[in-house]
Amino acid sequence: MPQRTIAIGDIHGCAKALAALIDVIDPTGDDVIVPLGDYVDRGPESRAVVDLLIELVDRCQLIPLLGNHEAMMLEAIESPEVREAWCRVGGSATVESYGGTLDEIPIDHMTFLRGLSRYHETDSHLFVHANYDASLSLDQQPDRLLLWEHVVYTLPGRHCSGKTAVVGHTPQGTGEILDLDYLVCIDTYCVGGGWLTALDVESGQMWQANRDGELRR
Repeated sequence: MPQRTIAIGDIHGCAKALAALIDVIDPTGDDVIVPLGDYVDRGPESRAVVDLLIELVDRCQLIPLLGNHEAMMLEAIESPEVREAWCRVGGSATVESYGGTLDEIPIDHMTFLRGLSRYHETDSHLFVHANYDASLSLDQQPDRLLLWEHVVYTLPGRHCSGKTAVVGHTPQGTGEILDLDYLVCIDTYCVGGGWLTALDVESGQMWQANRDGELRR
């Protein structure tokens, strides 16, 4: 089987959906899997999501990106004074998944979270969590865009590299991906009752599962 590059949209604690996609994709050591960030918060099983992603390290070439919710989580771990604000935007569900205290986060989970990438690119595609400045190389992008800016508020043009952008963060309430040819948003709002989407960026093959782990037919 030739190498595949597969992006996965915002998971937000929906471990059953992620497990269903991993099962149907059945990744091998030749596959590159690029989760686009926001693994934690809002949904009930953030800890289980991180466990599943860590397990993927031994099955494929995993390149997990940093989302704004992981950034908030890491800040809350380091700075207790911001924890209340984080908990109000979904962090409370993450704390509950770790037994009600951040002190119970395993070392391997902390290593995983602290090692997340800001972006990834191939010869044909670029991958970021949220958005980008079309005129700047990826290593020049500000965190405000990479992590926080929804594409519905500031729609970028085609990136100066000419590569197709694959992003998450902006929830598509219809459950359908946003495909603008040069930009594809695959956050299809699993935690809100939509789907978790995985997209093979070269072939266009797509898999979706809901938060109960049921595949979309």
